Amino acid sequence: MRFVSYYDAAGRIVPGILPGDPTAPDAWVVNVRHPSCSADYADLPDTLMGWVEYGLITVAQRFVGAAPIDKSARLPLSTLRLAAPLPRPGKIVGAAFNYHDALAERDMAPPAEPVIFVKSGRTVIGPNDVIRVLPDAGNVTYEAELAAIIGKPALRVSRQQAMEHVAAYTIINDVSATTLVKADGGFVRGKNQPTSGPLGPWLVTPDEIPDPYALDIHLDIDGRVLQQSSTRSMLFNIAELIEYASARMPLDPGDIIATGTPAGVAGAHQPPAWLKAGDSVSISLSKLGTLSNPVAAGASHDS
Repeated sequence: MRFVSYYDAAGRIVPGILPGDPTAPDAWVVNVRHPSCSADYADLPDTLMGWVEYGLITVAQRFVGAAPIDKSARLPLSTLRLAAPLPRPGKIVGAAFNYHDALAERDMAPPAEPVIFVKSGRTVIGPNDVIRVLPDAGNVTYEAELAAIIGKPALRVSRQQAMEHVAAYTIINDVSATTLVKADGGFVRGKNQPTSGPLGPWLVTPDEIPDPYALDIHLDIDGRVLQQSSTRSMLFNIAELIEYASARMPLDPGDIIATGTPAGVAGAHQPPAWLKAGDSVSISLSKLGTLSNPVAAGASHDS
């Protein structure tokens, strides 16, 4: 099942169920707060974060067992402005140097264990929201990534149990200020610039993704293909990343594991494809949809 967060008529971000094929011209979202749905969904929390904590599979099972959705409670997907499915996740735990093809492109030896960093949930923006490139950030790159959403608390879990903690998958663009990462010799500033976490377009439950290591990854800027790979090139798999991260920090419902990016980041191209105002970035992962964002100049921190 797929789940979205969208803006209602009052401008509030509310959760919805997206059944069927989201690419179909008549795709629709269930307005669970419609009076006709009250008998089946009245007790659900008011945010998709709340649904993650409640259990997305439980919500999906309820949808399957509920009465048919009244046409008046069906919102055409094409008419909705989508928000990030989790507009304020707790934290994003990212994996660096986690794709074989990216390591080969850099002529780097694979790390012996995962290399992780933490990115604030406040960096997150939604589909079609603007990525702001700040003038003092230096060179900024896109990074197309598969994101795994934590559904229940994980602390010191084994890799054998780790996938039980995954509630859903989505796409994340781990926008990174490469200049700051290199200057600092670390990830904190370069990974935590405002608007550097585009996320979406929706959450997809694991039953829809039987093999998360067989997903094609495609990123283009204005039609120019810059990343073309597959999650099969991942070095440490999702279970290994969760095991490693949960041994160092608690993972909470709504946290995001950003699993790393393949070859083709901006600095690998000639000339480099650093993000600039006027660009439009689109990331597609098979079974997960397409996440698109325009790029614009941001104001200086000092202005």
